[in-house]
Amino acid sequence: MPARSATPLKQIRPARARADAADGGTTQRIVDAITTAIVERRLMPGTKLAEQKIADLFKVSRTLVRQALNQLSRDKLITLEPARGARVAMPSVDEARQVFEVRHMIEAALVRRAAGALDAAQLAALRAHLAAAQEAVLRTDVTGRTRLLADFHVVLARMLGNEVLAELLADLVSRSSLISLMYQSAHSAEHSFEEHVAIVDALERRDARAAVRLMQSHLRSVERNLQLDPRVPDLAGARPAHA
Repeated sequence: MPARSATPLKQIRPARARADAADGGTTQRIVDAITTAIVERRLMPGTKLAEQKIADLFKVSRTLVRQALNQLSRDKLITLEPARGARVAMPSVDEARQVFEVRHMIEAALVRRAAGALDAAQLAALRAHLAAAQEAVLRTDVTGRTRLLADFHVVLARMLGNEVLAELLADLVSRSSLISLMYQSAHSAEHSFEEHVAIVDALERRDARAAVRLMQSHLRSVERNLQLDPRVPDLAGARPAHA
């Protein structure tokens, strides 16, 4: 399928660079763009990430691209192999279970604290986030709803003012999105949205026990949709043709 050979990397949307961006900022811009493409299901597991094509896309040197790929590899979003280069990671079943085990531990504590810490303005911001997610669900905006439903967890973490926690959760949520691409059965976005609404309702009531129960139930629901055999029908279309 020659016509599709360049398609996957075209799904990466570079953010606009600032004129004064240093090399570190440019590297992070590449990392963020590739991470977003993975989370929004525009780059599938197994997709080859060619250094030169990424360099051309971002109009940067291959050195900066290599730095970005190394960071993504440390974050477990891609794999780097000698002679084969970089590819979007294909997490194992054991890794999938471990990621969700960690999320259970972290997010239970997160909502327990949030139930007593969020003020009226923060709760209103959460409601606005939910409204945007609902709109994306209703218009069948797969990219938008995937991003917004995943971001809900990170937005909640940032409201507690702990950036280390937010960054850790952002990494776990990104890896969860990648895992879902491979192992998730037909996923109901509407159901996830409704579970998020119930969590915010409990936070607004300052009911920590209910918030923890609802968050754990939500994560179990997502986890139950994971299948042992990877979901790969779309990979052939997403992966570049072999030379």
